[in-house]
Amino acid sequence: MLDAATYTPRLKAHYNNTARAALKEEFSYGNEMQIPKLEKIVLNIGCGAEAVRDSKKAKSAQEDLTLIAGQKAMVNIAKKSIASFRVREGMPLGAKVTLRGDRMYEFLDRLITVALPRVRDFRGVRGKSFDGRGNYAMGLKEHIVFPEIDFDKVDETWGMDIVITTTATNDAEAKALLKHFNMPFDS
Repeated sequence: MLDAATYTPRLKAHYNNTARAALKEEFSYGNEMQIPKLEKIVLNIGCGAEAVRDSKKAKSAQEDLTLIAGQKAMVNIAKKSIASFRVREGMPLGAKVTLRGDRMYEFLDRLITVALPRVRDFRGVRGKSFDGRGNYAMGLKEHIVFPEIDFDKVDETWGMDIVITTTATNDAEAKALLKHFNMPFDS
């Protein structure tokens, strides 16, 4: 049995033991605090039109996202009414969860080693999906690529947004950080 006090996620240990030194040397940082690190990972499932027709769809998305993240997901609620989309204020439209610390590293490990290889016709994630400030965003067409989701019990497949926030100041530093975690970039 694993002792919670001494357990360190695999990617976190790799970052502390190997990646930090490599990044410091690669970018010639003078201070340890300049070395980029992961800050948080935000997962989002938007139900869209399905949630407008059936309010239970957002609850289903929340349950699936909770299984994937290992942490309770929040239901996203409409802030304004939009008549053309048949959305009323307070209506549930999706789910989101923010991961930090050990759960963040565990999720990133499962994403890179288990989920992405299970994506149909996978050739790598887009290497240009950075925002200019060191954050990376990607999307998955089906949330069922995660092993936590039982394919037989899924009533609907959802698309999923994944945003990886880093302390890097530019895209080159953030891409180098994610490459140290073996993120499979296409270019």
